[in-house]
Amino acid sequence: MTDNERYFFDLNGYLTVPNALTPGQIAAINEMIDQRIESHSDPRGLNFGFGDLLSWRGPMLKLIDNAPVLPYLDALFGPMPWAKPDRGPFYRLDHTYITVIRPNAKDAGAFTLHGGGTPYDPGQFYRVSEGQLYNGLVVVAYNLTDVDEGDGGLGVVPGSHKANFRLPYDWQDLRKGSPVAKAVTGKAGTAVFFTEALSHGTLPWKGNHERRTVFFKYHNFCSAFGESYLDESTQNLEELTERQRRLLEAPNSRGKGRRRAELQPG
Repeated sequence: MTDNERYFFDLNGYLTVPNALTPGQIAAINEMIDQRIESHSDPRGLNFGFGDLLSWRGPMLKLIDNAPVLPYLDALFGPMPWAKPDRGPFYRLDHTYITVIRPNAKDAGAFTLHGGGTPYDPGQFYRVSEGQLYNGLVVVAYNLTDVDEGDGGLGVVPGSHKANFRLPYDWQDLRKGSPVAKAVTGKAGTAVFFTEALSHGTLPWKGNHERRTVFFKYHNFCSAFGESYLDESTQNLEELTERQRRLLEAPNSRGKGRRRAELQPG
């Protein structure tokens, strides 16, 4: 993360990074989505949501430690000033999902702005100490299709991760328009990083094509947001690397005696 990017994230609570996915990755993931939509009970539906992405294997597993995003996660979560390098990484993959919104899907999306610096949420926070950024839950949202000006999609309230007052109720519903929300655009392959402490939601989708977004959400190493831990559901995936397994560990102090996300004998 450059000094400019760090300043932008601290000021706004989000950051866009283009070309975080290659054209090959985009095509492979879209093909997997196509297959699941075709087998869906209502393949002509206007919106779809898919979870448990690591069970899809293949290109989804590559996103656990997708090389272009790791330097940003390193900057957003650590390192801890007291820790030796072998105790990292100081973040863990918490949960994953995909959303697909088709044109004219009027009721698809989390239209209510949520998050914000106030009230304080111990699972979703943002602070800076001694020049280091610290976060609770952080989102890496990958655009699988272009999101251009006027399309809608992710809407954020820049700077609200440091707000000292609650977001006014009458500004929360993005379907009614908001004087403070800003659309976040980006071509296919763009990764959008944002802290869940930022007020955010879904602007009504007005694009003439599908909005497809992959969400990989990370938490600091000793905390969790999801109800279960990914090391449990992936322990028999032989293709996982040691680095990936470290990122799937359950919350812990990252000490020598910690619970490891190790391959279990079949």
